[in-house]
Amino acid sequence: MLRIIAGMRFSAGYLYAMPKLYFDNQRYADLPLHHGKVPLWLADRMRLLGGAVVEAIIQDYGRSELLSRMSDPLWFQAFGCVLGMDWHSSGITTSVMGALKGALNRKFNDLGIYVCGGKGKYSRQTPSELLDLADRTGLNGNELVKNSRLTAKVDNNAVQDGFQIYLHSFMVTKEGHWAVIQQGMNEESGMARRYHWNSEQLQSFTEEPHTFIYGAEQGEILNLTDKNAASTKTGLLSLVQQSPDKIIPEIRKIVMPSHHDVRPGDVDLKRLGSVLALTHEKQPVDFESLLLLEGVGPRTIQSLTLVSEIIHGTPSRFTDPARFSFAHGGKDGHPFPVPTKTYDQTIEILRTALEKAKLGVTDKSQAIKNLSLAAQAIEKNFLPNANFYKVIEQERRDSYKYGGRTVFGKSKPPKQNNQLNLFDSL
Repeated sequence: MLRIIAGMRFSAGYLYAMPKLYFDNQRYADLPLHHGKVPLWLADRMRLLGGAVVEAIIQDYGRSELLSRMSDPLWFQAFGCVLGMDWHSSGITTSVMGALKGALNRKFNDLGIYVCGGKGKYSRQTPSELLDLADRTGLNGNELVKNSRLTAKVDNNAVQDGFQIYLHSFMVTKEGHWAVIQQGMNEESGMARRYHWNSEQLQSFTEEPHTFIYGAEQGEILNLTDKNAASTKTGLLSLVQQSPDKIIPEIRKIVMPSHHDVRPGDVDLKRLGSVLALTHEKQPVDFESLLLLEGVGPRTIQSLTLVSEIIHGTPSRFTDPARFSFAHGGKDGHPFPVPTKTYDQTIEILRTALEKAKLGVTDKSQAIKNLSLAAQAIEKNFLPNANFYKVIEQERRDSYKYGGRTVFGKSKPPKQNNQLNLFDSL
């Protein structure tokens, strides 16, 4: 049961992660704390693919849509999985924003999007970076700095949920719209909480920016932004209890568990199975005409299909972010090592499609979009089976063929390479 202080107003909303909080302009995801650094071989690829995905979204849907997606914890988590990060960990936030900062800032004149701040000492550089950007562009730097500070103050102080902010990334467009992605940690629980803001959904910083709070019991949550919280601010607290049973039907939910491996319950097997069936079984799809490329094998098409969904999928498609780790694995080896050769081919195909689209040749971009549409068409009649772990087993067994790597080293051929037909699968 959730305990809320200061008369929270409840309304329809979405539910993200555990202990599950959703605000109209703030969205939350709770993640197990992971430590360590992203190896250079992966960081470079994340920058290239992450930048290409963002450019494709801007090219097809605009900067406003990009900010909307960045403010969605489910999409953000799926995005990090596609880039090869640990599927459920706190490291996704730091690494994704670092990759985007490296990819986008140098192309601000072309893409009109800029990332300030970061983790630790870099978060404290956000004001100076925003003012420098304002000097070059004519944006209202003082207003942007104020917004940056207010988002941090609200998440760190006004809503006292036990998480101390240590990462603050401020993404701003040339029009002056912005999104904030920041993360706090709770060392006692061993969890991190990611907070998402979108300026285009923001009505007020100080009076009811939140329309919905739902969470697993963790003690009292102090919310000083409620419009009825005047007495709270002077020391008189009013406790309101809300039954979760009344609001569960109105919300989406995702749980980021503590287990490190990817399990069947972490993914939508019907959705994942349709991707694997599209790419590995004999479906009524002419892949040469679909991709307008020669030499693209099933493993690369599997990755491209999931990348396609990140670019073109609707919000309802991201309720199981772990599924997107089947694009390029994870740096820790879960669900399997990162297939660097496949990763590089995915980057090259997407970059080529983007460059051709700038010249008015959109056939390759449309072909990439068609991959996600084809998978969804198969999904309608797809029936999952019990071969989930066999899929992972073969991915690991074949990892050496695709340049598989983890933080522990490169994949090697198995001693006994007893091949199984992968897509007798799922």
